Amino acid sequence: MKQPTMAGYVEIIGTLFERFEQYQQLQMSSKLGRPYTYSEKVLIIFFMVMQFRRIFKFKAQQRWLEKHPELRQELGFNRIPHRTTLSRRYKQLYDTLQDFIAFLGQYAATLDEQFSQADLVEDKSLFKALGPVWHQKDREVGRIPEKLRYLDTDATWSKSGYQGWVYGYGLHMTCNLDAFPQLIEVTTAITSETVVFDQKEAFILNVIQPRTLSADNGYTQAVRIRRWFKQGVAFLTPAKKWVNGRFAVAYHRLIKQPFFAGRLKRRRTSVEPLFDLIAKVLGTTGRQKQLPVQRLDHVKTCLALATLSVQIVMISNNIWGLPPRNVSDIHSAFT
Repeated sequence: MKQPTMAGYVEIIGTLFERFEQYQQLQMSSKLGRPYTYSEKVLIIFFMVMQFRRIFKFKAQQRWLEKHPELRQELGFNRIPHRTTLSRRYKQLYDTLQDFIAFLGQYAATLDEQFSQADLVEDKSLFKALGPVWHQKDREVGRIPEKLRYLDTDATWSKSGYQGWVYGYGLHMTCNLDAFPQLIEVTTAITSETVVFDQKEAFILNVIQPRTLSADNGYTQAVRIRRWFKQGVAFLTPAKKWVNGRFAVAYHRLIKQPFFAGRLKRRRTSVEPLFDLIAKVLGTTGRQKQLPVQRLDHVKTCLALATLSVQIVMISNNIWGLPPRNVSDIHSAFT
């Protein structure tokens, strides 16, 4: 078994990103604009290292690069970017990270059964905003109490059955039954999971083409269930409030069949541990999982990068014969 090192992880991330870039080039006839001074590959690796080192301030990241010339060279920096450049490029990475995550979902499916896209799971988890909360009565009128400092005004309120009321953001996750991420979307907490899922629908049905997709009761829509079945995909939810009518009765009969009931049962044992793993990557603890950064544009990249880190961990562990969800080795290598 190969001992994981920073160089080993950097090589894997770099190789996978180069394959992603090749795939992107095949999807478009030309790439507009001049090349970046600092490539997206180099910045993704760098920000991932900073994430595991819990260095989230851009000024501190710049200083780290100044004080670690050997590691700077290993990560691929020819010169040191200014903190404003790091901040700007960090915010710009979200779309690329989303596409890279989706690509790795498809790429890894050819490597091992644990990365199969046949049976998917959809869910949303809330992450608490960094700093104090903005009470709804004040937020509705745009009033910030005089002594409330370091408030994240982008965040919103939402409630989940497990976390209760949370002032923060939502991570909308599509993963497989073995907790390997496939697609993500990051929004403020209040954004409806069904609205976000509607935006994912075409990609899931036309590109991934799974056999089943399981979700909780909040995703239940008779129209959607019918539409998915017409395209050959079983959309599975407990459908606790949808019980009347011939189609509803037939649907409940179907989800009780051993195969479909098994997929529904495995939903929580896949996606909920995945959310906990992402929180572990970020070094956040507690039921509400407080984030290490503020503002939506930073939070989007932060959660996308943590999700990508889990993908890299699971692919690397598969290559090296390590437990699939073990993040301690990459944490040790990067710190």
